[in-house]
Amino acid sequence: MKTKIRHLIAAAAFMLPLGAAVASEGGPALEKAPIDIHDTESLQRGAQLFTNYCLSCHSANAMRYNRLADIGLTEDQIKENLLPPDAKVGDTMSIAMGKKDAKVWLGAAPPDLSVIARSRGADYLYAYLRGFYRDDTRPTGWNNLVFDKVGMPHVFWQWQGDQVLKTVKGEGGHEEHQLELVKAGTMTKLENGKANTVEFDRRMADLTNYLVYMGEPAQVKRHQIGYVVLMFLGLLLLPLAYFLKKEYWKDIH
Repeated sequence: MKTKIRHLIAAAAFMLPLGAAVASEGGPALEKAPIDIHDTESLQRGAQLFTNYCLSCHSANAMRYNRLADIGLTEDQIKENLLPPDAKVGDTMSIAMGKKDAKVWLGAAPPDLSVIARSRGADYLYAYLRGFYRDDTRPTGWNNLVFDKVGMPHVFWQWQGDQVLKTVKGEGGHEEHQLELVKAGTMTKLENGKANTVEFDRRMADLTNYLVYMGEPAQVKRHQIGYVVLMFLGLLLLPLAYFLKKEYWKDIH
């Protein structure tokens, strides 16, 4: 399993090389993603987004549907709302499209997203999901602020609306790229010329939150066990340290 995860991380890094370059070579600053893997409601909403919108093209072969019970979903809820037809609860999140077909239809096989959050980081994913803008030079009609010449279309464009890329003068006279919302979507608003993207941003935060959880589903339980172990060691060692101190210092006092 560890070898498989390492291979998935390497594949994700290979498939998305430009994203890292933007973050490390003077690209746009990445906003801190509002991640909270203890927020089960956010994780549930993110899981629904992932299975309904991402899982058509992207697999998550290191994740099984039954692990969603860890975020508070019952087996019936998983079957009714998240499970594809003919799939079983114990199956991995695979897709029917093969890599050869994907290369023919899409130009490249979409990467497996099991550990994409561990490969790219939550801040990058959060910026990527909100960073699409109109670009007529691209085959899909879309480009991305943090992933230039991206091949993926904007799956959530009806929610976000249309953004355009603008170049402005920043501090020191340097040119900076910014996105401007010019047409509101169903989850965004243009109010007095200003963009209100709170609802859309919240949904993308839910999806990012789920991707972080999926990269290591055991991390919540691991944290819980760690707290219990620390408490146990504290209760065990504190009296021992106290009596040991008394024994060492009894002749002095």
